[in-house]
Amino acid sequence: MAPSAWHNPTTEYSLTSRALKAAAIAAIAALALTACTKDPLTDPTATGNTSTQAPAPSGDLKPVEGFETYYSQEVKWEDCGGNFQCATVQAPMNWADPASDAIDIAIKKLPSSGSAPKGTVIINPGGPGGSGIEFVDYAPFMFGATLIENYNILGFDPRGVGQSTPVKCYESEQMDHYLAQSFDPEHPKALEAARQATADYGKACLENTGAVLEFIDTQSSARDMDLLRALMGDEKINYLGFSYGTQLGATYAGIFPENVGNMVLDGAIDLRLTAFEQSMQQAVGFENALRAFAENCVEYGDCPVAGDTDQVMAAVAELFDRLGKSPLPTDDPERVLTQSLAFYGVAQPLYAEVLWPALGEGLELAINQRDGSVLLELSDDYFGRSDDGTYMNNQTEAFTAINCLDDRSSADLDTMKKEAEEIRKAAPVMGEFFTYGGISCENWPFPVAGQNFDLAASGAAPIMVIGTTNDPATPYVWAEGLAEQLESGFLVTNVGEGHTAYGMGNQCILDVVDNFFVNGTVPSSDPNCGG
Repeated sequence: MAPSAWHNPTTEYSLTSRALKAAAIAAIAALALTACTKDPLTDPTATGNTSTQAPAPSGDLKPVEGFETYYSQEVKWEDCGGNFQCATVQAPMNWADPASDAIDIAIKKLPSSGSAPKGTVIINPGGPGGSGIEFVDYAPFMFGATLIENYNILGFDPRGVGQSTPVKCYESEQMDHYLAQSFDPEHPKALEAARQATADYGKACLENTGAVLEFIDTQSSARDMDLLRALMGDEKINYLGFSYGTQLGATYAGIFPENVGNMVLDGAIDLRLTAFEQSMQQAVGFENALRAFAENCVEYGDCPVAGDTDQVMAAVAELFDRLGKSPLPTDDPERVLTQSLAFYGVAQPLYAEVLWPALGEGLELAINQRDGSVLLELSDDYFGRSDDGTYMNNQTEAFTAINCLDDRSSADLDTMKKEAEEIRKAAPVMGEFFTYGGISCENWPFPVAGQNFDLAASGAAPIMVIGTTNDPATPYVWAEGLAEQLESGFLVTNVGEGHTAYGMGNQCILDVVDNFFVNGTVPSSDPNCGG
């Protein structure tokens, strides 16, 4: 099977800017809404802090030296539908240079439904590349009523993302072509073509984005979060991060341990892992999730092929192999299902168990009827592609740009070959698509930003780390690792399937998180919340 090497999914932790989570919400709405007894979107009695100016910076708000002007700027809130308020603030393009140009950071606030909020919880949905502006819209339906009553909820688009100063690379048609390509790097000509594709992509990103492309790494975004903390008037940050958002949160804690208040990291990433270790463990995570899907469909007799679990897995592997040689037609006469798009079509519904029926339908059509329409639709959902052919956001561009500045796999051919063999052995069906990740960033215009923070976040207040036992995108072992890595980290376990836990219908997780934020309650031992 030929992988999509140049846009390898390695280190992708998002639910595609929570678009997938939105689909999951539809299926678990009855559960989630039981926790939201007072909806500030519809309840006319809901009130909150609507101050249009942040407090003047003081010793308590701890502005970063040299950047006091940014920390003292006025936040001009405007109503933006429902009970939400929106604003745009300024941050320095380069946090190492106070004289650098300013960039925009877009923010959106759901005011507390209570009369005396304790502060603001800053949220991040993952990615990298996920939009907090979009994600905060789901807070009334996902988050606990206790949390919403006691805190304002603030979503923001990190630098490079969405409504903030964005990364721009390709127009829609170019992006379609880029994402659909499938190369087999085991063949020299295909390897060279993949390398050329990534080089062209990086060049387009630089030409269309400009100088800010050098400064959209996670450490810079973490510094933006400290600015937001102060502008919201909070002495300590309150933060809820999902998936990649756990990396962002842990990075913040490493830079500003003394500023950590209540921090929850759900769907966690172990920052100590190498890029290869992440690829290996994530490949195994998706392999296990696909096997869980196969076991489930065998049990209920609704698999796309007859036979046992191994036979279902083999059928998916055979489908991928055939697509590497001959794409399938779809209901769009101008688009076919390539091997690359099929992988994302399979991976997307593995993020949430409620989406397994869609995966079953897609595989049945592709395997038995030679119709790639449903898997193509699932792939489009993954990338945020609309029915009219446009992309709803820039999550794909931002994902590559941020990852290439944070860390990179080796691009040495011998190393990539050796690592590919190990990954394929560990994950025979899904592993192929996690190989040769070094090609993705090999020709990126800027080097990796040097790590300049304490991985242990020594001195930080207690930090909650949540892991789901069969999470395909951020394997449970990563949560164990992050809780161990952080000096003050402690682990909360969600037993079940899917990516991330809070707001996904598990009342135990909801209660543990809300009690931590509102009452500062640290469980005496690792809570084991059954799925």
